[in-house]
Amino acid sequence: MSNASPRLPILDHLQRMLDGRPVDPTAIPLRYPTAISQLLGFRLVAVSEAMAAIELEADPEHHGNQQGTVHGGLLCELADATIGTAHSTLMQPGESFTSIDLDATFVRPVWRARLRAHAWAEHRGRTLTHYRCDIQREDGKVVARMASKVMTLRGEHAQGR
Repeated sequence: MSNASPRLPILDHLQRMLDGRPVDPTAIPLRYPTAISQLLGFRLVAVSEAMAAIELEADPEHHGNQQGTVHGGLLCELADATIGTAHSTLMQPGESFTSIDLDATFVRPVWRARLRAHAWAEHRGRTLTHYRCDIQREDGKVVARMASKVMTLRGEHAQGR
């Protein structure tokens, strides 16, 4: 009989993190927070089944392009991280996932602003799940809209990921 604690589902793990309850980083097979999220200053602010919201204090001094606005690539990374977090809540033991595509529509430029990305599953299939992600400023105005498909990997395809 083992005294090891049982692995928590990823959703439960993320909800514990948000609530400030203790978590065991070895309890799930994924890394949270991710290295890129830490580097860019992303903060998970909400999570439920197939949904996540992440915030970022965007500043062109750190995240800018040549025009002095926040780089569109940063918005893509914010959406991809949020969609990935939403999809991770669906993972069962032995499963992993990979993004298939990311379609970005930039609605307005961003200078210095608190951004919130909100991703949710529009269609959940056995292998492919379709996501939407809106990124809004703190005034509620949408700055970008993203769509993505994520593939769930099982068996030998999930090994080593």
